[in-house]
Amino acid sequence: MIEINLNYGKNGFPLKVDKDWDITVIEKAEMPVLSDPSEAIANALAVGVNADALLREAKAAKSACILICDITRPVPNSIILPPILNCLIKAGLGMDAIRVLVATGLHRPNEGRELEELVGDRWVLENFVIENHFAEDDNSHVSLGHTSKGTPVKLDRRFVESDLRIVTGLVEPHFMAGFSGGRKVVSPGVAHQDTIKTFHNFRFMSDEKTENCVLNDNPLHLEQLEIVKKVGRVLAVNTVLDDDRRLSFVNYGEVVESHLAAVNHVKKYMIRNMPRRYSTVLTSAAGYPLDQTYYQTVKGMISPLDIVSDDGDLIIVSACEEGLGSKYYEFAQKRLVEVGTDQFLSEIRAKSLADTDEWQTQMQIKAMSVVKVHLFTEGLTESQKRLTGVNVIDSVEDTIRNLVLCKPDKSIAVIPEGPYVVPKFHPNC
Repeated sequence: MIEINLNYGKNGFPLKVDKDWDITVIEKAEMPVLSDPSEAIANALAVGVNADALLREAKAAKSACILICDITRPVPNSIILPPILNCLIKAGLGMDAIRVLVATGLHRPNEGRELEELVGDRWVLENFVIENHFAEDDNSHVSLGHTSKGTPVKLDRRFVESDLRIVTGLVEPHFMAGFSGGRKVVSPGVAHQDTIKTFHNFRFMSDEKTENCVLNDNPLHLEQLEIVKKVGRVLAVNTVLDDDRRLSFVNYGEVVESHLAAVNHVKKYMIRNMPRRYSTVLTSAAGYPLDQTYYQTVKGMISPLDIVSDDGDLIIVSACEEGLGSKYYEFAQKRLVEVGTDQFLSEIRAKSLADTDEWQTQMQIKAMSVVKVHLFTEGLTESQKRLTGVNVIDSVEDTIRNLVLCKPDKSIAVIPEGPYVVPKFHPNC
């Protein structure tokens, strides 16, 4: 037997495979790792992409707001927040004039021990105002008009009205927006529910360019660029992690240009061209913290679709320790199971405002229309498993074995990191 460890929860999932199975393991290309992350971060803050050094950018500011991603992203906040905050203090800003805002989008707030884990630094936790964004709170948002496609632009006033605006984030493949981080931390990160529900409606989600690792003509990306432009000057600190979550890349600068520089770094390692397609693909939902809910698991279903053969099978492992996700997502999944994929899509097609989280169900249908999905999880109850709408399995190894036995194509692709790696079919590579 051969053992392959898949990202699953906090401890991983040890997959035992037969030696005679035709296994192809698809991982990131080997990434460079920064030998001295602290020095790399300090150097980045001193030389901006289309921006002055952060110390100089902050000189004239009387207030600052720093956006951080919520718990679903393993951003290395413990090593990037302290130097950013120290820069602001050296520039003359008082600690009480600096706010750290958790960009939750429509996700739940991060509080208590979870907030401590998210921030990761005691000095930051004890000396700065740290608050969550609440997308449903009308009074905490300011209107900036509409995009050219008609999306209402309402953003958290704590961010918009600050003199200095900084976003931080992790740049990685994203199954809707092309890549995470940068402009995405602003919207949906600190956007009002009306903004989020508009550019997550059926029209945007069904566009063929609403795709992993695609920025050109991606309607979500273009909408996010328009939204961030309406805010005014926004700076960003972008990070990239390797498969052991060590810092591989960090930069700082104007939000759009610095994010694109980080994307160019990511592309070289996380997009993997494959010369063939596979009848059976095994992947993960990336492990903790991403796979805490079934909602986030859908990302892992989308990433490998390009390399699955017609009528192929996709097996995904996800801990789902927090269950399905929000009550809104649970309702959408219940509706999917009750009426089926065609009727569900028909019902959401005409909506200008999507219901909260139903876009994730729409993306799951995208996977279900291409492959048969099998889920292994230990975190869902029996009633929750029925609402997944997919085939829930008890054993990954037995499922693979049964699939291999009944198929002429015995090949199996295994993607341990799930959505952090995006395989693309290129027959001539």
